[in-house]
Amino acid sequence: MSKATLLKLFREVKRPLSRAEVIRQLKLKKRDKHVVKDLLRELVRDGKLIRIRRAYGLAEAMHCVTGRLEIQRQGFGFVVPEDGRRNDIFVNQRDLNEAWHGDKVVVSVLGEARQGRNAEGRVVRILERGRQILPVKVFKKMTGGDWLCRPSDPRLAFGIICSLKDESVKLEPGDIALCEPGDKIDHTMWEGVITARLGPEGDVSVQEELVKSNHNIRTRFPSGSMNQAESLPREPVESDFKGRRDLTDLAFVTIDGATARDFDDAILVERRPKGYRLWVAIADVAHYVPEGSPLDKEALERGNSYYFPRSVEPMFPERLSNGLCSLNPDVKRLTMVVRMDTDQSGLTRATEIYPAVIRSHARLTYTQVKEAVLDRDEAARKRVGPVLPMLELAEELARKINKIRSRRGSLDFDLPEPEIFFDASGETTDIRPKIRSFSNQIIEEFMIAANEAVAHFLVERGLPCMFRIHPQADEERLRNLFQLLSRTDKSIVMPKEMTPKKLQMLVASMRGTDKAYIVNRMLLRSMKQAKYSPDNEGHFGLASEEYAHFTSPIRRYADLVLHRLVKVALAMDGDGAPPPIPGKKKLYNVAGHLSGRERVAMDAEREILKRVTVLFMRDRVGETFNGVISHITDYGFFVELKDVMAEGMVRLSSMDDDYYTYWPKREMLVGERTGQAFALGQSVEVVLDEVSLERLELNFSLKSVVAASRNYKDLIE
Repeated sequence: MSKATLLKLFREVKRPLSRAEVIRQLKLKKRDKHVVKDLLRELVRDGKLIRIRRAYGLAEAMHCVTGRLEIQRQGFGFVVPEDGRRNDIFVNQRDLNEAWHGDKVVVSVLGEARQGRNAEGRVVRILERGRQILPVKVFKKMTGGDWLCRPSDPRLAFGIICSLKDESVKLEPGDIALCEPGDKIDHTMWEGVITARLGPEGDVSVQEELVKSNHNIRTRFPSGSMNQAESLPREPVESDFKGRRDLTDLAFVTIDGATARDFDDAILVERRPKGYRLWVAIADVAHYVPEGSPLDKEALERGNSYYFPRSVEPMFPERLSNGLCSLNPDVKRLTMVVRMDTDQSGLTRATEIYPAVIRSHARLTYTQVKEAVLDRDEAARKRVGPVLPMLELAEELARKINKIRSRRGSLDFDLPEPEIFFDASGETTDIRPKIRSFSNQIIEEFMIAANEAVAHFLVERGLPCMFRIHPQADEERLRNLFQLLSRTDKSIVMPKEMTPKKLQMLVASMRGTDKAYIVNRMLLRSMKQAKYSPDNEGHFGLASEEYAHFTSPIRRYADLVLHRLVKVALAMDGDGAPPPIPGKKKLYNVAGHLSGRERVAMDAEREILKRVTVLFMRDRVGETFNGVISHITDYGFFVELKDVMAEGMVRLSSMDDDYYTYWPKREMLVGERTGQAFALGQSVEVVLDEVSLERLELNFSLKSVVAASRNYKDLIE
């Protein structure tokens, strides 16, 4: 008796069944009823069956879908289905039925997807709370010793009356604590028990711990995985080198950020008679982490590493990530090497992939390479010493590869990324754009080339692959962008087909103009999220037909999957018996899980950035800032500041000079009386009125409405 047997029965009978009917249909004995009861309960918990009074029905037959609920700041939510082939399902706030952000739920589909809109559904069952522990802000001590608290996640709009699990926990109003939620008192209040104090709300490290808890990010490795890691040697042993090419004499180097501690890729470039030879060596994590081992199971559960301003939660323990699998300088390391021979234009003509042992000859930073190669600073050139000629050749090849990518239509958005700076005591001193140069691009170009080469290697052999796919952009949003631009520039014509090449040409034509900001912002919003899949659908943003992640197995589990698939392919080319090829169903399940964990990592990084930004701006209320309108809604517009990388909102309710109407087709707000308009990309001067850590909001008001706005005719003619 198994769950599969029961599901098969329900599909054959094609109607809901009670427990007694299940026993009769399967001709079981009465003594089996407890087994059937347990299996039915498990299938309900898994979201495969739905309980209907005294019967059970197939969720799929009842138009029900199981997935994770993601609630937006506005109150509504989306269910991300476990079946990665289905699109997200929209859930109105009134249909959440007490489900929280991150919960595993069953949603009943009420209406199918229409053009440009998701299918709509209603939560019918909460299968599993996404968070067993909630970070809360402590407000005050109540009569009787309990504490009045509120979840730190602004998407959970209720209070919690908390008792202390341990009287040794000392709290003060304003602290952040961890709470086990209990029963619901009414729609605004729950019970709970405080298990630990994290610390004062204003401490960035406390905010990081809070975000990790909010997103169920593991902060400790189980003893099994730690024991396995500790049992590994500190350095490769002689037996590890068997069957590997010895490349230790070749001058591989690593190039990373100044604060990086794990180095999973090294590069080397040589000039050849008819072009170049590029080696990309990637740490052979799969050699030390067998599939199904404790380390592997924990890495799969985590999915990837999680990066925060002051800490990292790695996918593997430091023994591997910073030691045995890190390509540190002057030590032998096991790698998988992708060797690409290119022609004079930089186009790859031949690829070979094999296991090797290398020795990194230098640990370089992007800044060092920029100063030595791009700026040609003499002191910096002397410091990189004997690897300088290779670095100059690497720049030459990377520019040619970049040119090839550009010609085929690969999209590169000109939007800055924030970087947070701290002083010695851990206080935030600034948040400004991250400085990037072509030294960063050298590594990016080589990693993209290696990823494409490995994907092609597996496709060519007819083997399964864990592809990195990026769906076509939202065509309706792209059409809106072209319509918006063509109203003020008649030379812009909407293309018949929205290819990456057409979009890249648009970005290039607007570079350096006052419309560049609008184009980059609206194009980015039109892009869909990349994900993992065993089905090759191509990568729209890179304009790549075959793409996969291979180059970061220390921090991404998908890359580890690809390493194992490559080893299967190499074993098939050899004399021995190859390992079993994973089935597509298994790859679908892994791909869906990893795509979900990637979303968690992205959400967590966005949340901690927002929290640090809000903390940094708390002492600047009343100050005036220059900014640019970054997003427009029917209730106001968001302003991105120029002096510091922060974003906040000017609400229409704060503007008393006119009544404003939102024109979505033109991305502007227009005054009904004056015709004054506010458009995307427009420069404004604002005053910071309010900072709310509870709501994660910055609220601005316009310093001068007249100076900040123009007549709508100036913007549409």
